[in-house]
Amino acid sequence: MNVRQLLDERLGEAFGRVTKEWAPALVSPASRPEYGDYQANGAMAVAKRLKTNPRKLAEDVVGASDLTGIVAETEIAGPGFINLTLSQEFLKGTLARAQLVTPAAKPERIVIDYSSPNLAKSLHVGHLRSTVIGDATARTLELLGHTLYRQNHIGDWGTPFGMLVAYLEGQDQSSNDLGDFDHFYALASERFENDPAFAETARKFVVDLQSGKEAALTQWKQFIELSSSHMQRIYDQLNISLNPDHTRGESAYNNDLAQVVTDLDQAGLLSLSDGAKCVFLKEFTGKEGKPLPMLVQKSDGGYLYHTTDLAALRYRHKVLNADRILYFTDGRQNLHFRMLFAVAHASEFVPKSTKLEHHPFGKLLDSTGRPFRSRDGSTIPLAQLVEQAHERARAVVRSKSSNLDEIEFDEVVHAIAIGAIKYADLSKNRLNDYTFDWDSMLAFEGNTAPYLQYAFARIQSLFARGNFDPESYRKDITLENQNERELAVQICRFQETLELVGREAMPHHLCAYLYELTSRFMRFYETCPVLDAPEKDRESRLALCVHTAKTLETGLDCLGIATLTRM
Repeated sequence: MNVRQLLDERLGEAFGRVTKEWAPALVSPASRPEYGDYQANGAMAVAKRLKTNPRKLAEDVVGASDLTGIVAETEIAGPGFINLTLSQEFLKGTLARAQLVTPAAKPERIVIDYSSPNLAKSLHVGHLRSTVIGDATARTLELLGHTLYRQNHIGDWGTPFGMLVAYLEGQDQSSNDLGDFDHFYALASERFENDPAFAETARKFVVDLQSGKEAALTQWKQFIELSSSHMQRIYDQLNISLNPDHTRGESAYNNDLAQVVTDLDQAGLLSLSDGAKCVFLKEFTGKEGKPLPMLVQKSDGGYLYHTTDLAALRYRHKVLNADRILYFTDGRQNLHFRMLFAVAHASEFVPKSTKLEHHPFGKLLDSTGRPFRSRDGSTIPLAQLVEQAHERARAVVRSKSSNLDEIEFDEVVHAIAIGAIKYADLSKNRLNDYTFDWDSMLAFEGNTAPYLQYAFARIQSLFARGNFDPESYRKDITLENQNERELAVQICRFQETLELVGREAMPHHLCAYLYELTSRFMRFYETCPVLDAPEKDRESRLALCVHTAKTLETGLDCLGIATLTRM
């Protein structure tokens, strides 16, 4: 149950009765316990518009509201804040519900475009944010009952592959280490820039590939298979839910590109500019008010990523029947997506009823505030980052855990290493840059994955000592202690948090929720005996622990982070 939405609806109705027109209640979780559990601050904005006293308006709204069975206490504070304290019976009834998560009343068909590496090179740290943020959002929306179509729009076509295949001709290709191809790609790029004959050979390969010549396609497929297997190994290590079925790269749209250009022309959107075919929309202008073009076909007949992205959008509308399409890329592509969405709607490739959303993110920085790179300035391969995370996690676990056997030790190390990498990213507002710091992300204290994983393991240890099965444990909950009550309130906020993440594509809200849940559980655990409590209290508190563990496990799973029974 979304408690916040329920309160918003009840108070919103009351605002309507009092003001004779709809007005927002603006309900949000209270920032401090003394403000109750929730706080509504719509009275100030509405009173200003109606030129009336906000406190008097808030009092009238509370008097007109139907909060029976939900709220035990209301208080008007400050200039017109409405503080709401949930009733014990409502909390107990909400926790007694069988479903932890209520599916969306109107589920949507949602496409999420994320990760999107270039298969000419190995996955590197620059792909991390798109991959983990997109994956966490996809998992959350899926949990809410939406139909998800993950789309890994890989770069698997064009000039980079012509350069690589031309360079690799005659080279020893027996190695399956994709790291070699990163080196080859750098050499091929340099030669492409400085050797006209080599550049011509590479371009000829691209022409052969685009025209479907068998020899070129065979060479291309061999390289793509090798690069794809490397990519999937990294995804599996990072517990990313992408798999080969979700891969639909640039090559998949090659045969559609000419039709895209034709249809843009028939829609009256195409213009010629220095021999190239472009779309100019009046809302996009550059310096001195000059119109900005979206280039869809070069003067030599070649197509661009704008063209491919339009073809992909049309596929996602016509074939996948998407109601909503989300893209996760860094903020530098803002203009591209604004133009892409505008052209897609203007051309009617996608109806305006389909929601098109670009969700950008900031940069990953080192301790000096510069882009996160290796000591020699090169981009760090993700495989290397994962390996380093395991090395550091191994040292941390060895210093804290002495009772794990070899298999358990390796499982704990892997879970902590991957969890730390992902949570450090996901816990930050994606719009901001963030600094990569091994020490803080592997800490067992504070807002980190190890802290949450340790809390879950601690609850499992309690279950083991009590010798009972949490899966079949169903007991009534009494909330006589303030720490019990605060924990219960936080558990009841899970649904609204998931819906917020799904709506805004902001996984840091879920991280903040889980951290607060864990902090409240730790306070409860330290002040309220569980196994040693009198029978009635013991049963209720064990039930609270069951709810906490299930919520924590489900929330971490939305983030793609594993839980542990022992640490």
